[in-house]
Amino acid sequence: MNTQTAAASRGKIYTMSIIAVMTAVTCVLAPMAIPLPFSPVPISLTNLVLYFSAYLLGWKRASVSYIVYMLIGMVGVPVFSGFAGGLGKLAGPTGGYIVGFLPMVAIAGLVIERTHNRLLQILGMILGTAVCYALGTAWFCFSMDTQVGAALGLCVIPYLPGDFLKMLAAMAVGPMIRSRLEKANLLK
Repeated sequence: MNTQTAAASRGKIYTMSIIAVMTAVTCVLAPMAIPLPFSPVPISLTNLVLYFSAYLLGWKRASVSYIVYMLIGMVGVPVFSGFAGGLGKLAGPTGGYIVGFLPMVAIAGLVIERTHNRLLQILGMILGTAVCYALGTAWFCFSMDTQVGAALGLCVIPYLPGDFLKMLAAMAVGPMIRSRLEKANLLK
């Protein structure tokens, strides 16, 4: 085996491994949701993990990691919020948010990957989160036969401060972790 082939093989193995690690982190942290008495949408750590994934993996790998997580949950493994799994969770009132996390991580990751400007990075995370909220709220309105204003009051507005804090945490810690992994030659 020549050197280029061996390097390419190691690169593929590395890519699959880092995606698997972040998928595992998502599977562990996403189910640990805090239910709120006034809303069927719990406080979740999923978006925090995805913001970190965007910093560590870039938008493509972070998106693949999240797709693998969704597939694991869709086949019934209890990795969705509240330790739920299966297609029923996607069809339920919070299913739009689960699906909406995919464009969120892609948008945020794309911006994070392309610029080191902190303001643009936070704007990318805000834009991605807004798309997630739009998809999730639209599905919630459809599945629960709820008006948009009521859905925003139940599913979006109470979560904005916490989500912003998650963005700030990812922005503070994500680049530092990435830098240390790059110095250790564990990230490419």
